[in-house]
Amino acid sequence: MPEGDALHRAALRLQVLVGQELEVETPHPRAAVKQLAPRLDGRRLESVEAIGKNLLLRFEGGLVLRSHLRMKGRWRVLGRDAPVFGTPWLVLRGEQYAAVLWNGPVLEIDRGVALRLGPDILAQPPDYDSMLARFRAAPQDRQIGDALLDQRLVAGIGNVWKVESLWAERVSPWRRVGEVDDDELRAVLAEAHRLMRARLDGVPVKRRVYRRKGHACPRCGTPIESWPQGDDARMAYWCPGCQRGEGPPTA
Repeated sequence: MPEGDALHRAALRLQVLVGQELEVETPHPRAAVKQLAPRLDGRRLESVEAIGKNLLLRFEGGLVLRSHLRMKGRWRVLGRDAPVFGTPWLVLRGEQYAAVLWNGPVLEIDRGVALRLGPDILAQPPDYDSMLARFRAAPQDRQIGDALLDQRLVAGIGNVWKVESLWAERVSPWRRVGEVDDDELRAVLAEAHRLMRARLDGVPVKRRVYRRKGHACPRCGTPIESWPQGDDARMAYWCPGCQRGEGPPTA
């Protein structure tokens, strides 16, 4: 699934359309039935902003289009008259460029979803105090690896950077939120910000544990383990040797 850094890169690419009146098409039938094109066609795009895993396109008249890429969605910016293959969900044509969205299952006029999101992990600077307050107001018996993916607590962290930031700070994804003190939690969030910011800035980031089940931990040599976590059964990867806390309850 595209994580927050991928959405921020998409937002940067779409800046070439900001300030222009756009031609809007929704070739995909599932997008066409939402009647987005009649509402947005000819309107000026005022801004494009990434918040967590959401891309918000603000048009004149107060209309905000929300895009969430889920597992397979992707945005591309092409020349205005470049051929567009397949059946994209959305095409936005400006004076010189066209932004095209493929496989975009969540595409809608926003009705306040952004207001319910937690602080963006890629904000400059991140609001760690607000993040901590949200984690402490959440159920404290929830596993920390699962809680880090809750976009209401902190927006933008996905499964890759969840496991990498927990490994970096030696915290097991299976520890309960209430067992992780504020200093540890702040350090995990800061590491997630550092890793994702590096990716956004084009700096190569080596994955230490993600999808490395059975490989030796780069820090202590213990074989990396994996197990599904949370209601969505997202795969957690961790080192049982140097990440503090027990393993999964069912392992």
